Amino acid sequence: MHRTMQPFLGHLLLFNSLLALPLVWRRRAPLVAFMAMSAVAFVQWCLDVRTPADMTLLIALYTVAAYAPKRHTRLAIGVLETGALLASARWSVEERCVESFVALSAMAVAAAVIGMNMFNRRAHLAFLEERAVRLERERDQQAQLAVAGERSRIAREMHDIVTHNLSVMVALADGAVFAQELHPERATAAMRQVSTTGRQAITDMRRFLGVLRADEPDALRHPMPGIAQLEPLADQVRAAGLPTRLDVSGDPAAVPVPAQLTVYRLVQEALTNTLKHTPPGTRADVRVRCGAQHVTVRITDDGPAVETPAESNGQGLHGMRERAAVYGGEFEAGPRPDGGWQVRAVLALSGNEA
Repeated sequence: MHRTMQPFLGHLLLFNSLLALPLVWRRRAPLVAFMAMSAVAFVQWCLDVRTPADMTLLIALYTVAAYAPKRHTRLAIGVLETGALLASARWSVEERCVESFVALSAMAVAAAVIGMNMFNRRAHLAFLEERAVRLERERDQQAQLAVAGERSRIAREMHDIVTHNLSVMVALADGAVFAQELHPERATAAMRQVSTTGRQAITDMRRFLGVLRADEPDALRHPMPGIAQLEPLADQVRAAGLPTRLDVSGDPAAVPVPAQLTVYRLVQEALTNTLKHTPPGTRADVRVRCGAQHVTVRITDDGPAVETPAESNGQGLHGMRERAAVYGGEFEAGPRPDGGWQVRAVLALSGNEA
């Protein structure tokens, strides 16, 4: 009896080892490990050796369902079902063959379902992680775009405030130098105007910085300039030596405050360019038409045409075009057919009241 059990125990130990060993690689190669274990189980079936280690096939099937593509899972289920059918036919009592097959199939299906649920859970978690990374990347990109847009807006405002007031102050100072000997009273008036312009520049800077800091009381004390401030602006450039005619028609009060600021900056930049790039004696004409749907701004001068006078500093015409684009409007600047220079912008007010 003892000699008869030795070969059986040897076969049992061998098959147990061969069925358990591939589990070490089941994560790296799930289907390969499962097929190797299935081959061992088939040899075991052929030699009519029964062992509890056959349950390791359920672990291998779970691993295939959890880590391999679905087509591999279907193949593994088919192989295991075939094995269950063969095992039930050989090792079950004839009247319990069907019950045995159903029980083995149920365990196989349960292992496969648990594995597929794990696969779907991991895929869902991977999707959520990828989505979170993508949303974070998009948020960073939006933040960068917002920062770039804000920098561009600040650059435009600073350019308009500083360039205009400095240009007026330089023109006034030059005029005061020339008039100092022959007309000292005019030189004195010009220098007083320089002082007034400098104070205005400081006020504009404080107003703009107050808006950046969201300083509401300061913003209320110093509201942003609009169409009503075009007349003082025209007086300022007249004092600097640029005769300017201003014509405003329509109802400026019906124009939203942000659009009024855009109109003011367009006129300010255009007059600054005329003051900087045209000789003495040049005249400027400013016309603003305020309508319910559009605001039309047209600034012309009769000076000699100069090729894109505001492009040299990289801010002039480009900044004006950006301001008009905010309102989906039109913008054009260039020499006039009959001489001089023209800047024309049309701001669409519909949908931009905010």
